[in-house]
Amino acid sequence: MTTTDAPQEPPPSRSWLREHSELGVCVLLLALGALVLTDALTMDVEIAQRGPIGPKTVPIAVGIGLLLVALLLAVDVLRGGRGEAEGGEDIDLAEPADWRTVLLLAGVFLATAVLIEPVGFPIAGALLFWGSAYALGSRHLDRDPLIAAGLSVVTYEVFNNLLGVPLPGGPLMGVL
Repeated sequence: MTTTDAPQEPPPSRSWLREHSELGVCVLLLALGALVLTDALTMDVEIAQRGPIGPKTVPIAVGIGLLLVALLLAVDVLRGGRGEAEGGEDIDLAEPADWRTVLLLAGVFLATAVLIEPVGFPIAGALLFWGSAYALGSRHLDRDPLIAAGLSVVTYEVFNNLLGVPLPGGPLMGVL
């Protein structure tokens, strides 16, 4: 056998990175935890503070939790811990990802983020619910928009009127 036929070993640094790829998740969790904590600590809460536990409490707890999980996961990975392969899922890992669905959902979420202020939550939410159902495979064009509109109006009413979380009403502000 010649030297060109022999399988080539990857460089040692690539091999180490491949064996410790879960550290990428640690970095992501660390960055997310730092972002959540930074946002929580710089939050202006004078209006919403009604007692000793205010709106900062949960984001601070989540941020600390994310940092703790990132640290514990990094320690586990560096000690040789490895994530187990998916075994119980009934999916075929040989099949390619369904990028059409992913891109449709991303487009629906982006459109909602852009439209929520000018058209209000009831309309943007209806588009979000209907677009998500369509992207995930529902083709009931007579029923889905009605269900989406109903869900959106109910969600708006619950958040705006019952929970006291103001959502933009848009042109329907006077109607609802």
